[in-house]
Amino acid sequence: MKAIRRFIVRSVLPDSLAGLEELALNLRWSWHPETKDLFEAMDAELWRACDDDPVRMLGEISAERLAELAADEGFVDWVARSLADLHSYLEAPHWFQRWSSDANADTDLSALSGIAYFSPEYGVTSALPQYSGGLGILAGDHLKAASDLGVPIIGIGLFYRSGYFRQSLTRDGWQREQYPVCDPDGSPISLLREESGAPARISVGLPGERVLSARIWVARVGRVPLLLLDSGVEENAPAERDVTDRLYGGGGENRLQQEMLLGIGGVRALRTYCRITGTPAPAVFHTNEGHAGFLGLERIREMRSANPQLDFAAALEASRAGTVFTTHTPVPAGIDRFPMDMIEQYFGGGNAAPGVPVEQILELGSEDYPGGDPAVFNMAVMGLRLAGRANGVSLLHGEVSRGMFAGLWPGFDNDDVPITSITNGVHAPTWVAREVMELGYETIGSDLMQQARGWEAIAHVDSGRIWDTKYRLRERLVDMTRQRLRESWLLRGAAPAELTWIDDVLDPGILTIGFARRVPSYKRLTLMLRDQERLRELLLDPDRPIQLVIAGKAHPADDGGKALIQQLVQFTDREDVRHRIVFLPDYDIGMAEVLYPGCDVWLNNPIRPLEASGTSGMKAALNGALNLSILDGWWDEWFDGENGWAIPSADGIDDAERRDDLEAAALYDLISHSVAPTFYERGDDNLPHRWLSMVRHTLQSLGPKVLATRMVRDYVLRLYAPAAEASAQACADGYSLASSLATWKARVREAWPQVCVDHVESEGVADVLTAGSTIDVRAYVSLGELSPDDVSVQVLSGRVDADDRLDEPRVDAMEPIEQYEQNRWKFRVQIGLEDNGPFGYTVRLLPRHRGMITPVELGLQAVPAAGAGMTDGPLR
Repeated sequence: MKAIRRFIVRSVLPDSLAGLEELALNLRWSWHPETKDLFEAMDAELWRACDDDPVRMLGEISAERLAELAADEGFVDWVARSLADLHSYLEAPHWFQRWSSDANADTDLSALSGIAYFSPEYGVTSALPQYSGGLGILAGDHLKAASDLGVPIIGIGLFYRSGYFRQSLTRDGWQREQYPVCDPDGSPISLLREESGAPARISVGLPGERVLSARIWVARVGRVPLLLLDSGVEENAPAERDVTDRLYGGGGENRLQQEMLLGIGGVRALRTYCRITGTPAPAVFHTNEGHAGFLGLERIREMRSANPQLDFAAALEASRAGTVFTTHTPVPAGIDRFPMDMIEQYFGGGNAAPGVPVEQILELGSEDYPGGDPAVFNMAVMGLRLAGRANGVSLLHGEVSRGMFAGLWPGFDNDDVPITSITNGVHAPTWVAREVMELGYETIGSDLMQQARGWEAIAHVDSGRIWDTKYRLRERLVDMTRQRLRESWLLRGAAPAELTWIDDVLDPGILTIGFARRVPSYKRLTLMLRDQERLRELLLDPDRPIQLVIAGKAHPADDGGKALIQQLVQFTDREDVRHRIVFLPDYDIGMAEVLYPGCDVWLNNPIRPLEASGTSGMKAALNGALNLSILDGWWDEWFDGENGWAIPSADGIDDAERRDDLEAAALYDLISHSVAPTFYERGDDNLPHRWLSMVRHTLQSLGPKVLATRMVRDYVLRLYAPAAEASAQACADGYSLASSLATWKARVREAWPQVCVDHVESEGVADVLTAGSTIDVRAYVSLGELSPDDVSVQVLSGRVDADDRLDEPRVDAMEPIEQYEQNRWKFRVQIGLEDNGPFGYTVRLLPRHRGMITPVELGLQAVPAAGAGMTDGPLR
């Protein structure tokens, strides 16, 4: 008979070993090998059986073994030293503490009391399976790096009882999903409790007088608390209990309820946690993608509830000043959109929140721009309107995002759209193999590695040591592949006697290429199969063979993605190639930690520019692998010709089949003529010196750039600290600046139709100008009901292209020098001509207020009409 409920009953730890529980419940162990060593020493076989999960291990280890360990003075001392090391890590000042206390620092961090980081998923460790792919892994790395740097972040997410899904294959290669229950009592988390001992609760109102309640689990990610909301509580009706059942498991109302719980409930959970623990309230709220965008509505409700005199517009300004929004998708199809009437149902009527009118909410998410759909509510659009600062996740993605959301700033060039970029990074202690990390520690030192300094010292590591290390990592990958492949075939219905061939799968001496990611169509899992005979020749080349290890999950509802997996699996099942190419199901963190280090080359072939950033290639690079990738995401930014290979992309070809054929052929040619020859070309000492030179260069040049510590520092200095300062100013003196700004914006919007640039003229323009000359530019503008203090009149000047478009123009502010009738003004500035070549200028007029975060946030500008300027064409 099958049990209806499963519990973990743990042995009581002896007093001398009580520190093991604290060590197990702080997820620092997931990136701290020495702590893992401690748990493995308790029972190596059980450690492996528990998948390196110390909480599970403490639940299954026998009382007899614990008694033996308690009597072992050496082990007891080891526990004490490990606990002391953890406490030192948690309490000692790190980068943020040193930087924020440095009186000479360039950036004032005094207002930055903390950051609330909201994400729908977190990939911290396979022992806490609350992630589906890159977004969650990035969020996990963000928290870990923040912990290492001492940045005061609090993570907020949801606890999914069935996680994402476990993947297996049918006999014919079709993906199957299973949803094992993730028991919170057996997970490395603890329940947040009130002082009375009762579990803390938060709730969110739903239509029909229903209430969605949730308890709050806390995961300790080093110094960072991660709050996970769980709707599986008795007071909820069955439908509400299922809100946090599966990650991305439902659509429509289920998804909307998840996002309400994450955004609105997340803010309430944050307040509850800060009240109970005494943690300072965060100054900055970071929305990792649009899923948590409703947090802005809750903050507005909070402000208006505490300050009844504050109107909606002022509360919006105060909230957005401290909000950061990160977009991760380069395509509109990747954004959550809901029917307007569904939003009206959930946020209006009897469920309307005081101070947050549903009409205002609908405006925030409205696609009220050319090409938009007025019938849908766009979560990313709301996220951008509720955030004072926004960014993409690579330089190219920032550019793509500015184009994708340009409709929110009509009339502005894409370059003016206020979306910057911070390129993603990865948490080296998590993803770099211990052998590689120790090699770095020997030559650089752990402190310098964490600070992204000194990586050039790797150039002095003996070539033989680097090569031997990579060989051992390939051996580990081969062992893991054979084990997982055997398990997969048994689940597919094979008999053990059929699987003797698996003993010969892969060879640690052969060039190994990895490819692992989610399986949407744009990532092109099967591009390598465009010419199967050509691929077969590469795999079976008698002198320079390659081998491929592939993994990835398709979304449960994506039959197209599942068909791609099936097509690939059926090729990998062929008897002639199955020892050289494998597909491993159930891609997860545990697999990735062996796959990245064991590969020599990391393959990435998305359709450009649909890869926002991508971080798998970064993880491989830190492990001494070379990238073979389309110039997309981070690779477009940091490929330098010596750290791998760029697959030529067939940009501009509309025929998708033709494009894929061309890019696949380029991929085959690169492997055949460049990658494989470089790997197999050996010197007299049997070492591939050209290959190792590229590996060294990769570690030196990419190592400092791809670290998550660099990424988090960028967020702190470029987004968090300015947002904290802006928030403090907006909220000071009873929200006086926020109120002033809101009133001013309403006045400017009403007056703007009467604002125009009437005429522009210049003086000092000769037939031939030389570098170092100056010209005097004057603009005559009509301000209507506004004053010169309300506007910024600017000259944009610089080199121009053949179409007279300014390239990265210099901006000079013009000064008002004379007023005429009907509030017409003359503005003037002198500009210097610093460079030779085609030169041009134009004038624009923007709203100006000291509370504005960017000069274009209102989406208003005035520019000269045709014929308003006296200068014809570029100056030369």
